[in-house]
Amino acid sequence: MNCRFCKQELKYDLVDLFHSPASNSFLSPRELNEPEVFFPLRIKICDHCFLVQIDEYKKSDAIFNDQYVYFSSYSTSWLAHSKAYVEMMISRFGFDSNHLIMELASNDGYLLQYFKEKNIPVLGIEPTANTAEVAINKGIPTIVRFFGRELALELKTQSHKADLIVGNNVLAHVPDIVDFVSGMKIILSENGVITMEFPHLMNLIDQNQFDTIYHEHYSYLSLYTVAQIFRAQDLRVFDVEQIHTHGGSLRIFACHEDCKQHSTQERVSVLLHIELEKGMNQLQYYSHFTERCLQVKVDLMQFLLDQKKQGKTVAAYGAAAKGNTLLNYCGIKNDLISYVIDLNPSKQNKYLPGSYIPVFDETYLISHKPDVLIILPWNIKDEIILQLNYAKEWGCKFYIAIPSLQQVA
Repeated sequence: MNCRFCKQELKYDLVDLFHSPASNSFLSPRELNEPEVFFPLRIKICDHCFLVQIDEYKKSDAIFNDQYVYFSSYSTSWLAHSKAYVEMMISRFGFDSNHLIMELASNDGYLLQYFKEKNIPVLGIEPTANTAEVAINKGIPTIVRFFGRELALELKTQSHKADLIVGNNVLAHVPDIVDFVSGMKIILSENGVITMEFPHLMNLIDQNQFDTIYHEHYSYLSLYTVAQIFRAQDLRVFDVEQIHTHGGSLRIFACHEDCKQHSTQERVSVLLHIELEKGMNQLQYYSHFTERCLQVKVDLMQFLLDQKKQGKTVAAYGAAAKGNTLLNYCGIKNDLISYVIDLNPSKQNKYLPGSYIPVFDETYLISHKPDVLIILPWNIKDEIILQLNYAKEWGCKFYIAIPSLQQVA
């Protein structure tokens, strides 16, 4: 395997989480009687550009299809984050009815709806037809395609130029990151702005967030590496923010390399200095990650076995992709975690891939009253604890497993 950016041979592993099914490939009752496909979940490090990455074991068009089960609008905290972003961008850059806002991987219109409320023209690009349909029903124009150079050139010939290109948690999801960034270069207006949000590799390593590794996350990104990728396409990262979403993410701001309207902010050099001081451009920084992942596995399995011996019922909340990585790496099945609760109807009455744990709605939690609840999407644990606070009335205890096993309520 060669690096998807600099094309150097990949010689080093970050971690091998063994074979696992695709994290969002939920199973129907009928499919429980059929064979299930498992793919390697082995992460490599490029010792040249330090892009951390996985091979495209499962093709992106097989993952992001019309059965995709992630709908952004089911998280109230994510909606609040998106609305605050829209307000900030309008205030900072003065976007109005004379500008076009384009979002790549626009999902169900969770973000563009807030620009639309301000009467600012919007266009979504979303390859999953079922989520795009929800956006279209909200009145948000959406193209059901994968984005890259080919689509960008088509849009350019139709006189579409974006004054703002938004990409939240998509840069890590594209198998051909060079083609994706090149497409943004083509479609960006002269003084336009690109913002991309993605989980920060520094947090993945420092906070042991190995459950954010799954097959649809092809790349794991630092500012150091992203700046190189954008620079190779004559795009300049002119600002960066560290934000709390997904366990700690970066929001980068980019423009054309020669754009005079957007000067490079000091925050870029400050964060680059922090990353290099930590050694993110050296293999040593990544060397103990495997051992720390294994410790979580040992601790969680021991905890679940102890609960089983005590006759306690353990359930989980949030049928999130990160939860599926954790459960499959640990080898946990429905004999140790009885069921998972999730608000998303497209996941309910199905089974988690690999572990075969059934997914139910919240009424099931209320009627069955588990003793222990493992919060799988730990990044929104505060939102979940507040939502399920009533479970404490019957003595239910809340836990997370990442960065280490701990009781949180």
